[in-house]
Amino acid sequence: MFQSKDEVRRALAEQRYIATDEIATALFLAERLNKPVLAEGPAGVGKTELGKAWAAATGRELIRLQCYEGLDETKALYEWEYAKQLLYTQLLRDKLNDILANAHSLAEAADRLAQEEDVFFSERFLLPRPLLRAIRSPHPVVLLIDEIDRADAEFEAFLLEVLSDFQVSVPELGTLQATHMPLVVLTSNNTRELSEALKRRCLYLYLDYPSLEAELNIVRLKVPELAPQVARQAVELVHRLRRLDLKKHPSISETLDWARALVMLNADHIDQATLDNTLSVLLKHEHDVQRARRALGGMEMPVRDADTFTDEDRARRRPRFRPPFSDT
Repeated sequence: MFQSKDEVRRALAEQRYIATDEIATALFLAERLNKPVLAEGPAGVGKTELGKAWAAATGRELIRLQCYEGLDETKALYEWEYAKQLLYTQLLRDKLNDILANAHSLAEAADRLAQEEDVFFSERFLLPRPLLRAIRSPHPVVLLIDEIDRADAEFEAFLLEVLSDFQVSVPELGTLQATHMPLVVLTSNNTRELSEALKRRCLYLYLDYPSLEAELNIVRLKVPELAPQVARQAVELVHRLRRLDLKKHPSISETLDWARALVMLNADHIDQATLDNTLSVLLKHEHDVQRARRALGGMEMPVRDADTFTDEDRARRRPRFRPPFSDT
């Protein structure tokens, strides 16, 4: 258990996650108070990464439940393994024949069979889904309930018992209590308003786009191959894009994608042609691309004189093998 929010911040930094005071404080209190954290904010600002980094920082297994419209208890909590039950029934056919032998009516046979049904609705045939896995895990875990705002309101209501009492109800088995209290992170892109009941059970944390200097630090940490001057120019351009009226503003993850793309292109500065050719890495709607080109067209791009390159810059510019473009 962390002793202070500064310890939380350092532990997250070791996982390459730059946390603000607000984030470190929320996680510190969540662990001390056994409260879930509801992280809300625009897509791509690091909410999911926060759950992953917290799991790594605490040395706990990460169990993730990805929410979507139509998600129900059977996909989130548990299912009965009907195929396995059927197989056992076939293998135990002789034994079942013995049990049902000498039954004088269907009702009597059904009664005898009912006395044995607990065998087939036991934990032997229970297939745990993420919520039950987190509750019954023999070791402490981090439970990430990702994009809860995509799930239906009924599923959100179902979560209340889990988030307040850390227990679930299985009709055939009764109430199952958490073996170890999981650390819980819920994320929301704020596509719909969440219930007050859910928010009341959580510590609320709003994650917005970072400041220019904070995002520059993230780029330097995640893409150290990018020249410092290009990194600053790239982040400044991203922040200019976020001030435009766009359908989808570039997220941090897209900033990192762009930074990696610039490295692969051996860019030592960002000129108009480079921006035009790579703008689609940042923006995902043609309307946004066209608007950004009109807004940023003709802007002055500082061209760096070759004499000002440092040895480090020259080393970065040397052609070298690049892995296929991918997310991290």
